[in-house]
Amino acid sequence: MPVDKMVDLSGRQLRWLPLHICSFRELVKLYLSDNNLNHLPPELEQLQNLQILALDFNNFKALPLVVCTLKQLCILYLGNNKLCSLPLELRLLQNLRTLWIESNCLQCLPEVVCELSLLKTLHAGSNALRTLPAQLRCLQELRTVWLSGNLLSEFPPVLLDMPFLEVIDVDRNSIRFFPSLAHLPGLKLVIYDHNPCRNAPKVAKGVRRVGRWSEETPEPRKRSGAVVEIMLNEKPLPPPATKPEPEAKPC
Repeated sequence: MPVDKMVDLSGRQLRWLPLHICSFRELVKLYLSDNNLNHLPPELEQLQNLQILALDFNNFKALPLVVCTLKQLCILYLGNNKLCSLPLELRLLQNLRTLWIESNCLQCLPEVVCELSLLKTLHAGSNALRTLPAQLRCLQELRTVWLSGNLLSEFPPVLLDMPFLEVIDVDRNSIRFFPSLAHLPGLKLVIYDHNPCRNAPKVAKGVRRVGRWSEETPEPRKRSGAVVEIMLNEKPLPPPATKPEPEAKPC
């Protein structure tokens, strides 16, 4: 059993998980990123103290159900796989705070995500999402939602009913019009760059915007009867939404 209760087998080109890992019953962190895994052994269920599990950059076409038996998980990395859905058993992970499902094959956000009542951060970028389920508003602990690189043609209406959100990222979608976000009291940052929009979202004072007209009034201003389009020569780049190194992952 490692002294730090962590095992990092990232980048080993593994096709299966060594079974002796499942004997480390006090294990808290298990990193299996960047391998060739497409299944996990049922013995993984023995790791009931596991809080962080990284399965990103593998070949999973479906989430192994044994993952849903690890009820102490608070951070789950599933990005860069081939997932088209998530099992209903995911609802058993009621301690989950952070879920990464970016760069998969999701055409809709699985509604089971809306049952993760303690979820604070949702990374769902680089999929094929066109909308979000209305049930998402039930996640009253959700503070950050990353949706960049999807197929959203309109700003998801459900986000307008989530006043506790702090960060909204809809960069690189197909949104043409942004509604006002000024009524969201918790909002701190909205990223809306690389959309074919004709306006910027209105926000409350102190909220940072990243995108066209981010430092100006969202609508064109009228001067002497003429409409002057506000164009910025420079705009800040959105922060990278990449996964931190294993040592830096919080729990």
